[in-house]
Amino acid sequence: MTKSFKKASPMQSKGGPRPFGAPGPGMMPGEKPKEFKRTLARLASYLKPRKKQLIFVAIAAFFSTLFNVISPKLLGDATSSLFESFTTGTGVDFSFIGNLLLVLVGLYSLSSLFAFLQQYIMASVSQRTIAEMRKEVNEKLTRLPLNYFDEHSHGDVLSRAVNDIDNINNAFQQGLTQIITSVITVFGIIVMMLVISPLLTLVVFITIPLSLITVKYIASFSQKHFISQQEELGQINGHIEEMFTGHQVVKAFGYEEQSIKRFDEVNERLYKASWKAQFISGIMMPMMMFISNIGYVLVSIAGGLLVLNGSIRLGDVQAFIQYSQQISHPMGQMAGIANMIQTALASAERIFKLLDETEEKREQPAQLDTEALKGQVSFEKVSFSYDKQTPVINELNVEVQEGQTVAIVGPTGAGKTTIINLLMRFYELDRGSIKVDGVNIATLSREQVRSMFAMVLQDTWLFSGSIYDNIAYGREGATRQEVIAAAKAAYADDFIRTLPDGYETMLGEDASNISQGQRQLLTIARAILSDPKILILDEATSNVDTRTEMNIQKAMKELMKVRTSFVIAHRLSTIKDADLILVMKQGDIIEKGTHQDLLKQDGFYAELYNSQFSTNEAAS
Repeated sequence: MTKSFKKASPMQSKGGPRPFGAPGPGMMPGEKPKEFKRTLARLASYLKPRKKQLIFVAIAAFFSTLFNVISPKLLGDATSSLFESFTTGTGVDFSFIGNLLLVLVGLYSLSSLFAFLQQYIMASVSQRTIAEMRKEVNEKLTRLPLNYFDEHSHGDVLSRAVNDIDNINNAFQQGLTQIITSVITVFGIIVMMLVISPLLTLVVFITIPLSLITVKYIASFSQKHFISQQEELGQINGHIEEMFTGHQVVKAFGYEEQSIKRFDEVNERLYKASWKAQFISGIMMPMMMFISNIGYVLVSIAGGLLVLNGSIRLGDVQAFIQYSQQISHPMGQMAGIANMIQTALASAERIFKLLDETEEKREQPAQLDTEALKGQVSFEKVSFSYDKQTPVINELNVEVQEGQTVAIVGPTGAGKTTIINLLMRFYELDRGSIKVDGVNIATLSREQVRSMFAMVLQDTWLFSGSIYDNIAYGREGATRQEVIAAAKAAYADDFIRTLPDGYETMLGEDASNISQGQRQLLTIARAILSDPKILILDEATSNVDTRTEMNIQKAMKELMKVRTSFVIAHRLSTIKDADLILVMKQGDIIEKGTHQDLLKQDGFYAELYNSQFSTNEAAS
């Protein structure tokens, strides 16, 4: 089982680390949108598996619209009948009017029924499609290399996985239904208009091209602002996530004013981008109403003239005026949902950009039983750099025997954590090889490699759940007795039993309901339970008190007796008993040997050690 944790990289991204609170790469405001048609076509491809349901939605929309479209003609016939009865002096044909009313009630009822079916099926289509898209995004995130998360803020990644998906969901649920209905309504009204009067239809057709041109022009102009809006939203989410996750650090260093200033800057850009996007797209509705009113006036004048010369009945003019108003309604609807559609397309572009990111190379497990490997590790001419320009590891050669404890020390940036990243295959080597019992780990799948390791990091990671579940995370299928035994070995059992619910105590967000030292004990228990061949400790006891540290050191010595262990240490007192100490500086091993050997050399290690302890302590 692959061991999981929160952070195992030094977070060195290409081009150097990102400044505190600065925007992440790929989030520049005002980014030019990709091809509108390509994004739309790709988004539509997600609906292909549900073509049958969409066809049924279209049929339901057709009948719902058809019954509504026929109604004005029947009302016009009723008006013509009443008008003719008054002008000719004959009585009102109540039988005819009554029949028309019954037919209208039936049509409206059927229209409502089909509209309900349309909405019901469309809800299922949209939610299932979005569920699949959300699953695709989640699975993509698991396949991305570690450097992607080093180069993108957590807030931006979350914004793509949550906010952008929700925007597309809204467009599918509401926008798609309205588009289908609007298109069928426009087509049906045009047919009815042609049946009543081709001449008046020609008058209305003067306004339709104006409406289409208006929608197309405004939509294309506002699209870039919707892209900018989504980019800025991801940036502000990233800033908020960063500031509130590290709120203690923010307060401790008095960073509140700078944080607020940074937020105000991003918020102002988001406001401007959103304002422009909403304002420009909001122009559509009044423009459509203006064009609609022009058509209304033209139809009224032309229809009145035709009634006077007897070319058309009064009721047909009334029906035609209704149709001219009805045809502007779906046009207005399309203008109204343009904001939603453009936001969805902007979100789709961001999601597709994520889905198109280069993944870790897919691997097949090697035909090798990793359980048979013992734990001898060798680095052979290993070279590595994060940005391919600044070397971090230079021609590293190290031989570690099975069961040895290897300590890695050196100043910040020397490459200590990078060695761990390479061991775990979080990054691939530029040159050279790392072998376990003579087997190049590059020939194994990442899962096979990581199944041999367990890690205990300075940065603890515990998920929301019970203490028992967090420890059991170390090995799939572990029994309760094994979990408790691991907790005892890590000296965590005593404090767990003092909690109200013992092992079933639920941990809150970031496990904030227990102390930092207790969190570290749980991660150590998890590592003990996993029973790895190779153990990695990254200053694992730095966050516990002295007494707890002594207990943990005892447990660690017992744990490390039968397995190869790599220990990254800053407090050199914790590695005196290491079998081999590697002293690193700027990616090179400048010294190696036991504690006593290195002190005798009176080199860089001795200088580091003596800087931490008094002369008397060093001599001992």
